[in-house]
Amino acid sequence: MENDLPTTGDINLDHAVKQWLQFDKNPKTSSAVRGLLKEGAVLELQTCFGVRMEFGTAGLRAPMGPGVSRMNDLTIIQTTQGFCSYLESSVPDLKEKGVVIGFDARAHPPSGGNSKRFATLAATVFINRGVPVYLFSDITPTPFVPFAISHLGLCAGIMVTASHNPKQDNGYKVYWSNGAQIIPPHDKGISMAIETSLEPWPKAWDTEEAMKSPLLKDPYQDIHSEYFSAIQKHCFHREINQKSEVKIVHTSVHGVGHTFVQAAFKAFDLKPPFAVQEQKDPDPEFPTVKYPNPEEGEGVLTLSFALADKEGATVVLANDPDADRLAVAEKQTSGKWRVFSGNELGALLGWWVFRCWKKQQKAEQVKENVKDVYMLASTVSSKILRAIAIKEGFHFEETLTGFKWMGNRAKELLEQGKTVLFAFEEAIGYMCSSAVLDKDGVSAAAIAGEFTSYLAAQNITLSQQLKAIYEEYGYHITKNSYFICHDQDTIRKLFERLRNFSGPNSYPKECGGISVSAVRDLTTGFDSNQPNNIAVLPTSKSSQMITFTFANGGVATMRTSGTEPKIKYYTELCAAPGNSDVIELKAELDRLVDAIVDNLFQPKKNNLIPQPQ
Repeated sequence: MENDLPTTGDINLDHAVKQWLQFDKNPKTSSAVRGLLKEGAVLELQTCFGVRMEFGTAGLRAPMGPGVSRMNDLTIIQTTQGFCSYLESSVPDLKEKGVVIGFDARAHPPSGGNSKRFATLAATVFINRGVPVYLFSDITPTPFVPFAISHLGLCAGIMVTASHNPKQDNGYKVYWSNGAQIIPPHDKGISMAIETSLEPWPKAWDTEEAMKSPLLKDPYQDIHSEYFSAIQKHCFHREINQKSEVKIVHTSVHGVGHTFVQAAFKAFDLKPPFAVQEQKDPDPEFPTVKYPNPEEGEGVLTLSFALADKEGATVVLANDPDADRLAVAEKQTSGKWRVFSGNELGALLGWWVFRCWKKQQKAEQVKENVKDVYMLASTVSSKILRAIAIKEGFHFEETLTGFKWMGNRAKELLEQGKTVLFAFEEAIGYMCSSAVLDKDGVSAAAIAGEFTSYLAAQNITLSQQLKAIYEEYGYHITKNSYFICHDQDTIRKLFERLRNFSGPNSYPKECGGISVSAVRDLTTGFDSNQPNNIAVLPTSKSSQMITFTFANGGVATMRTSGTEPKIKYYTELCAAPGNSDVIELKAELDRLVDAIVDNLFQPKKNNLIPQPQ
């Protein structure tokens, strides 16, 4: 090591730390590492330097701080150098078209890291290679980056955000030239290029000079104007919007969403929603919430409910901090608030978007035009769109989990001349406009606002409309949860048992007395529903995922999490239209879930920890 620094006794660790101190020019992170060395804090050094952040299809996401396993100035430079190298070798017109970079409001004062700083460093890397960079001059919602790629015809995009993760985290999300998140093999190609680009290139740290470059452009005003113009194509009831007396509350949960949702409501001629004052301005400390994730439901929405009660509002809209997700809650006649699940909101928005499309068609053309209409959902999301598609005549497709798959599939369909109306995932992600090939909480908020106003004009609530959808197309009742398991060997054995249940290559034929009618295993590529037993959806041996379909209309998917020590399960009972005994349907799903847990997970035998309540 350097003469004035002690060593840890671990040659590999010492080498990693020495290389870091040689490359890192951020005084906060480099002095933090020196301090850990002097203290002999070997465990902390191993945490920071033991394993480099893994670059995957979701890019990077990790706590901010020093070291190769953290988000910081140096790892941003290294990642961008790898990404730039990969683009140079695979995109011939990179230097003509360029890239776009956006950022949210996250910051970590102890390490000097923040989203704007990271975005500026990333821009500096590209500019020094002669690549034009469209760097947003201010915070933006994540959807603005994929929109900018499509609108400006760019080669790629980066969004610096950790979305709804805890405050100490940050992330680096990557989009390809088609305006969708990257999918294999780009993730592996970029990852390999990062490994060969660890030493900062000349001028990589010189942000001041790069920010004066003629290659640098600010797309903020143009994209702001074009985005709100594009989403107005999904506004169908301006007169109702203008007259509506519905009161709506919106929270951006200390993120970027406030300004943009206000602008989206204005674009739809909706009255501005009441903003939760304590949460409307970006604050990287997220002081009013334990987790800045609207999926957590009531805990995150407490201030929204209080404001709604004060103002007489009946509906609450909430974005996550980078405004790509949307949660919705409605006040019931009992005075209590109902937070719609991601699947319930998928049913509402999907029904509404299709209804609006249908109303725009000439009556005699609907039957012909509907054949080219598509809706998408991830395989762990509700099958309600499939039920609507069967009755209405449009196409429904499942994709793997994650909007990267839906965005890329949507692009393929659009290029074939198809109409992609809607896509959703149960984790409150919605694509209501093909102008953005990713989830978009800003356009979804405006469309939800118009939908609410339209229903209110008919004296119908969102809850009543959801019930009507289920009664027409069949109730779809879901129950999702997970088990925590830190032992990879246990997880592997659990899934291997399911694949060799009553002998080699045999899956369970029944569970709790309910027969299994189909099995799809996206780890091995087996699908009993296909003529050749080969799955249509992409498979991956690096993750576990099996879906069981049951004779009673039940569907259950068991999968491992890519980022957490969890085995997740997603279950749904899809009832036929007319079967409206919700209490009995819920009881039937409960019985199925209990049987799945006891027979397939075997939590006691496998020492699985259930989801904390």
